[in-house]
Amino acid sequence: QVQLVESGGGLVQAGDSLRLSCAASGRTFSRYDMGWFRQAPGKEREFVAGVPWITGRTYYSDPVRGRFYISRDIATNTVYLQMNSLKPEDTAVYYCAASTVGWRDRRIEADYWGRGTQVTVSS
Repeated sequence: QVQLVESGGGLVQAGDSLRLSCAASGRTFSRYDMGWFRQAPGKEREFVAGVPWITGRTYYSDPVRGRFYISRDIATNTVYLQMNSLKPEDTAVYYCAASTVGWRDRRIEADYWGRGTQVTVSS
């Protein structure tokens, strides 16, 4: 059974940093892109960042490029999202995802989803 379990969310102030973790289990993810999405209240889910498990070559959405950094730890099957210079508009539920085709076209689809972790940024 595939599981993606997010952790690390919380309440922070604008300008703070936060690191999210996604523990992946249940299969080999070597042929997958791992990624992070977010969904704010009343808005559609949106792509945030992705990384192919094999190459580690990261890609980001425009709103977070230069502030957020995605990485993966092959030894522990964990994907991270380091979020710096957080803004109130970053407030959302953040979801971990896995996809065999990736998200360079920014589609909102995945083979597997986590349940999400709440990030709230106060001004």
